[in-house]
Amino acid sequence: MAIDLWWASGSPYSWRVMLALEHKRLPYDSHSLQLAFQEHKAPQMLAMNPRGRVPVLKHDDYVVFESVAILYYLDRKYPDPPIFGRTPEEAAVIVRVIEEFQAYTEPHIMGICRTLLGGANPLEEPPLGADALTDAMHVVAREARTIEMRVSRFDWIVGDDYSAIDMVIFPAIQLLRRALGRPGAEDLARRFLPIEVNYPALGRWLARIEALPGYDRTFPPHWRPD
Repeated sequence: MAIDLWWASGSPYSWRVMLALEHKRLPYDSHSLQLAFQEHKAPQMLAMNPRGRVPVLKHDDYVVFESVAILYYLDRKYPDPPIFGRTPEEAAVIVRVIEEFQAYTEPHIMGICRTLLGGANPLEEPPLGADALTDAMHVVAREARTIEMRVSRFDWIVGDDYSAIDMVIFPAIQLLRRALGRPGAEDLARRFLPIEVNYPALGRWLARIEALPGYDRTFPPHWRPD
């Protein structure tokens, strides 16, 4: 077995896959790419993913990209511990909540982060204007209340087990926290931060993931203090 992962520091999509690999205790060879230098567009990367995006996972001779597809592949290939539930019903709920997050929340989070953080933008999407930024924060705050209700009843977003949906949402929330901590974002951040005050159950959920074995190996290297 040989697993190779091409990823980028701070990419929430890459982070999802690293969380899954650590949870399943799968060894892998790590290949960190610098998006600012367009390393994800290099010929050898485009040969694996013509869209030129990360993460990309290669398992022996098989290549898979798009983060949720990678999570699903890993779960089918290495089903213990499961991250898409133990029954068809559990799997359906996990997939449904992933799709809800991707449709209704993730675009707004990424728009906020793209605007406040700047930097490399693989999709070359424009930053949000002031009104759109405020509107996006309203949506995110509303959707965060939905997640808050879920994790106030259970330790994890879907039921009693850590699953793919936790891995999908966690990196996006962490990236949002980082963006809202930037100077000049204070007014916008008041709708969300401090998260432990505004969303206490969500704050406890974040801490549970940070306490998981192997979590530290997934943390974005360029986010660490110098």
